[in-house]
Amino acid sequence: MAIQDRKRDHINLTINGDAEYNHTTGFEQFRLKHCALPELNLSDIDTSVEVFGRTFSIPLFISSMTGGSSEMGQVNRIIAEVCEEYKLPMGVGSQRIMLEDASSIPSFSVVREVAPSAFIAANIGGVQIRNVISDSKLRLLCDSIQADAIIVHLNVLQELMQPEGDRQFAGVLNGIHYLVNHADCPMIVKETGAGIGGPDARKLYDAGVRYIDVAGSGGTSWAKVENLRHQDDKAHSIFNEWGTPTVQCINEIRELGLKDLVVISSGGIRSSLDILKSIAMGANICATAQPIIKVIHENGKKGLIKLIEQWTHEIRMGLLLTGVQSIDALNSNHLYKL
Repeated sequence: MAIQDRKRDHINLTINGDAEYNHTTGFEQFRLKHCALPELNLSDIDTSVEVFGRTFSIPLFISSMTGGSSEMGQVNRIIAEVCEEYKLPMGVGSQRIMLEDASSIPSFSVVREVAPSAFIAANIGGVQIRNVISDSKLRLLCDSIQADAIIVHLNVLQELMQPEGDRQFAGVLNGIHYLVNHADCPMIVKETGAGIGGPDARKLYDAGVRYIDVAGSGGTSWAKVENLRHQDDKAHSIFNEWGTPTVQCINEIRELGLKDLVVISSGGIRSSLDILKSIAMGANICATAQPIIKVIHENGKKGLIKLIEQWTHEIRMGLLLTGVQSIDALNSNHLYKL
């Protein structure tokens, strides 16, 4: 199957299919403590956050999922336009297809055309950089969107579930180490929904990585997605619930005590309260893809703007109700476990 068709399947199934984990992210186990006397006005609340040396309006990174076809290029355009207007960071979907088919480049380059000042991250899979990635390929990925960062996504589970997927994963860490030392911009390493826990975070940190997106389980199960794509072969459905929940990932990484490590909470982020709980647990910013793609599919750019404005207002309300004036002031003392 062509990569374009596979990407189209992925989008459709995450929007319409039964592709969510049965187990949860873990956020439902926690509540934010209510403050009855905040001594603050709603207008006093600062929802902004500083990450990657940039200031964003709310702690939300619109995560990588789209690109590779004209249809997905239009989705990328909408996301980029909104990120430009609302001062949010975004990542494009895997650019692997660009390395094989130059005709797909416009579906990615459109983001910089419509968002000249937004923070935009390039994206390539760990299996595509095993050992090293050539300088020419690296330049193509970054130059096509004038990237502010590079995302390397780790998707061993998804690859194993695909009949056409990769089976060789030795050398990925070496490739990451090479990129850290040769790329001209920050590098983010993320999972794709099965989670990065403490031991793997330690390996990445030792390789020079300072930005980790945990992408824990509890949101979209890519094992389920691949099983839905191949309904005639359910031999591997036993792995549908494989993964480490997002909350567990955050806790394990923060227990390492690596103060210069930026942690991005993703994997099942579905509401403004998930964002606030993540920050209180120690994440620096949150990322999500599925709710973004879904709302664009249903209501286009207007739907995405409505969602961003709703979440922004709810984050402001949540901070006030917790008794803190800014995102930076939110910490584990503002949480309790049920």
